Amino acid sequence: MTIDPTVLRTLERQAIELPSWAFGNAGTRFKVFSTPGTPRTVQEKLEDAAEVHRLTGLAPSVALHIPWDLVDDWGKLAAYAEDLGVRLGTINSNTFQDDDYKLGSLTHTDPRIRQKAVDHHFACIDVMHETGSQDLKIWLPDGTNYPGQGDIRGRQDRLAESLRTIYDRLGPEQRLVLEYKIFEPYFYTMDVPDWGTSYAHVTALGERAMVCLDTGHHAPSTNIEFIVAQLIRLGRLGSFDFNSRFYADDDLIVGAADPFQLFRILFEVVRGGGLEEGSPVAFMLDQCHNVEDKIPGQIRSVLNVQEMTARALLVDQEALRAAQDAGDVLGANGLVMDAFYTDVRPDLAAWREERGLPADPLAAYRASGYAERTVAERVGGQQAGWGA
Repeated sequence: MTIDPTVLRTLERQAIELPSWAFGNAGTRFKVFSTPGTPRTVQEKLEDAAEVHRLTGLAPSVALHIPWDLVDDWGKLAAYAEDLGVRLGTINSNTFQDDDYKLGSLTHTDPRIRQKAVDHHFACIDVMHETGSQDLKIWLPDGTNYPGQGDIRGRQDRLAESLRTIYDRLGPEQRLVLEYKIFEPYFYTMDVPDWGTSYAHVTALGERAMVCLDTGHHAPSTNIEFIVAQLIRLGRLGSFDFNSRFYADDDLIVGAADPFQLFRILFEVVRGGGLEEGSPVAFMLDQCHNVEDKIPGQIRSVLNVQEMTARALLVDQEALRAAQDAGDVLGANGLVMDAFYTDVRPDLAAWREERGLPADPLAAYRASGYAERTVAERVGGQQAGWGA
């Protein structure tokens, strides 16, 4: 067997949260595509997420998006998820689909609109109390399109004030996780465009404020693994949003564009102790499946993360450190490359079988008849999806 038993024990701890919205209809800014069998309710999204977990053993929790996933009884929804074998996870806020937020939400010049955005986050925290969720994740769409459109410093001041108000409402076991994005929906400035801005804000808030790193939210050629290493070193990497991109924020299956980059990122997670017991680093997918089937897309994604994690764990850390200390450039690089080129898939398939999981989760899904059943049963109603 290629994979050492120590590696397998570490992989036992890996959990990758699924996003509820990945199971809805998605598309581009020009068209949202509908597909038969798409969930119509958050309960049906949970059913699909549970199917991914049943086949892979990797996805025990589901992130929710407010207001997309609003229900009247959160306790009942949490119990429904538990019956399916999963639990409710991160609560994601939404300040990008309301006309009032055209010129900003938490950074708006109008105190009434800022308070509206803050109140929305208060409502998300109320949901966290009822579901037992640990993390409130904020992706802030605020920004400007033209020089002079907004006061850059003033917007930062208002953001800091708004975040402080939200942070102070959190419970003692809850975290605020602030995401960043270099551009879109605005193109001149984003109010949280990079990891440094997110880091500056969360460190000002307190120990339970962390940075969320979305792998698709960087400029081309950005060394994302350096950012990962730095944030872990500083104790501020709270979570990942895993996806893949060829050009910008493509939200494709993670590892699809650059598997080596995913490996390098996960190597720094391993190096920084991100897989150890008690690590603050949470793994989550953030993807939109536009042309591919959604459940297989999520299965492929979590398997990609697992495979690259296994390869990252194969790097001989002691030998690598010795080569680095000796200035052995090619030797050090060779140790990393040997691990990356190791095909861990047969060992992972055997390991899954030992745990009562299918060796090939995608083949098991195709043979299960689940897709055909949902197409037959989910008739009528309003399909869930991204309504851009």
